[in-house]
Amino acid sequence: MTRLASLLLLAIAWTPSPVLSATSASLIAAGQHVIWSYPGLTPPQSLYTAISAGQVAGVIFFKENIGTNIASIVTSLKNANVNSPTKLPLLLMTDQEGGQVRRLSGAPVLSAKDMCASGTAASGGTGAGENLKSVGMNLNLAPVLDVYRKAGDFEDQFERSFSNDPAKVSSCGADFISAQQATGVAASAKHFPGLGAAAAGENTDVQPVTLDLSVSEIQNVDELPYIAAIAAGVKLVMPSWAVYPSIDASRPSGLSSTFHFTELRGRLGFEGVTISDAIEAGALQAYGSHANRAILATGAGMDLILAAARDVNQGAGIVTALANGLDNGTIDKKAFDRSTARIAALRSSLS
Repeated sequence: MTRLASLLLLAIAWTPSPVLSATSASLIAAGQHVIWSYPGLTPPQSLYTAISAGQVAGVIFFKENIGTNIASIVTSLKNANVNSPTKLPLLLMTDQEGGQVRRLSGAPVLSAKDMCASGTAASGGTGAGENLKSVGMNLNLAPVLDVYRKAGDFEDQFERSFSNDPAKVSSCGADFISAQQATGVAASAKHFPGLGAAAAGENTDVQPVTLDLSVSEIQNVDELPYIAAIAAGVKLVMPSWAVYPSIDASRPSGLSSTFHFTELRGRLGFEGVTISDAIEAGALQAYGSHANRAILATGAGMDLILAAARDVNQGAGIVTALANGLDNGTIDKKAFDRSTARIAALRSSLS
């Protein structure tokens, strides 16, 4: 049996009963592609209901969601998932990069830059994994593989980048990924192909960003760490929302089929899951509603959509939009099923 056939069987394992209407089946299928978020310390009942209905692939936790009872909250979400028709573990994630970018207190205390400089990237990855595992989470939106260019630029100002040397980013990133995933917590390398050339004020969360780099620089500097990350078995990759005109002048990386299929899956051979950066990001202001952005990202090859506005209505709206796209043919069903199989394989590998 081929690898693709095996993954498709995983997808079939959670396919809803034929007695469901096409719309109901599509809502469940669409739900496997959306990561939800919520405000405050207590998830609303509507999130639990959506999880039980099989319309949630996972949940992202921010600082505002994490109190002393976060482990019990995570357990309650897992309990709601017991009744889901998908029968697959939820993807329960946060951003635990290290240093100033940590949602949970504790490891890794050092920033990515300091970890790499001190030779402790592996212990940082272990610490991050064990920290998330202790509260029941199974996916870390880290490490950052951006190769910063100048002191104090976008990635260096908070020391999120391991180094300005792509070889060091490659080595430290791979060490972090291998050690973290050995704890049972999946890693997500970001922000493909790289935000290392962004100036301090060029934040895709807030505004559109264009990075005028040559194809050679993108492939030999920014994408270099992904070769090592893929060799280390990284389970997820998060594309950036920046535009790189030398490769695709019309769309940001995360909305570009060229970046998904020609670069990431084609040239680099990545076979894992792609997850979007926050779909509500200011960089995407020209692309309409959050739901429309999700349709475009899915059409470009994105597997998981990160609905990170701390609003369950955002997650529900994106699920409905994707389901409608499946029903009316806007979304390519065969490509969507292949994407679903990748997500099912990831979820089946975690607890």
